[in-house]
Amino acid sequence: MLAQQWLANARAVMNDIEATQLSNIRKAAELMADSIAAERWVHTFGCGHATIPVEEMYPRIGGFVGFHPIVELPLTFFTRITGEMGIHQFLFLERAPGYGDAIMKSYSFDRRDTLWIFSHTGINNVNIDVALRARELGMKVVATGSAEQASSSTARHPSGKKLFELADVVIDTRVPAGDSSVDLPHHRDRVGPVSTMAFVTVVWMTITTVAEILAGRGVRLFIHPSHNVPGDTTAHERLDEALGEYKRRVAGV
Repeated sequence: MLAQQWLANARAVMNDIEATQLSNIRKAAELMADSIAAERWVHTFGCGHATIPVEEMYPRIGGFVGFHPIVELPLTFFTRITGEMGIHQFLFLERAPGYGDAIMKSYSFDRRDTLWIFSHTGINNVNIDVALRARELGMKVVATGSAEQASSSTARHPSGKKLFELADVVIDTRVPAGDSSVDLPHHRDRVGPVSTMAFVTVVWMTITTVAEILAGRGVRLFIHPSHNVPGDTTAHERLDEALGEYKRRVAGV
C-alpha cells in the first residue's frame, strides 16, 4: 500500500532529524530560552503551509507563553482555492518584494527577541524581507526548512540571499527537494508531502527543549492545560492565568 510507503518516508525524515539536528535544535532552544526568560518573545512566522507549525505551537494545549505568532491572513487563508484570496494571489504575495517589510512595520520588536521562520524552500521574498529586518533590529534569527530544497533552488530576493544564509541557527527538516515523497503510477508528480510532519516534529523537539532549559533555570512557565481531563478542577483558572500573562507581555508588541 502507498499508505505504508508514506509512513516509511515520514518516519525516515523524523529519524534523520533526530540523527542530525539535535545540536542545532539545542542551539536554537538556548536562544529562545534567553528571550523568554527576559519576558520577551520568540516571534514565529511562515506562509502557506509553513503557517501550520506557527499555529501548532501556540496557542494550544501543552504550549506556553513566550511564542508570538505572526500570521498574515492573505498568506495562510487560501482554502477558497480560486476567487477572493485564492492560490494565484497567495503565490504572488509570498514572492512580492517589500511585503515582508510592511508586515514588520506593524510590530514593536526588541533586540532580546528571537525570530523563528519556517520555509520549506527558503527562497520566497516575504521570508527574506522579514529575516533581513529582524537582523537589522538586532534580533536572533532561527530558520527551519529543507537544506536540500534550498541548495537546489535559485534565490528570488533582490539581495540574492536565501533564508538560511541569514539565520543564526538553521534546523534542517531533512525533507527531500520537491517535498512529495510517493511515486504514483502513470503520473509525473508525486503525492504524499512530508514537510508538514517534519515542521511539527522540529517544533516540539525544540519547544520541549526550551521548556527543559527554562525549568532548569528556575523560570516558571505559563502552560496551556487541557480542560478535558476528568477531575482537574483548576484547568480553567490555569488557562486564564496563562492568557492573562500573554496579554500582559504582548501589550508592547
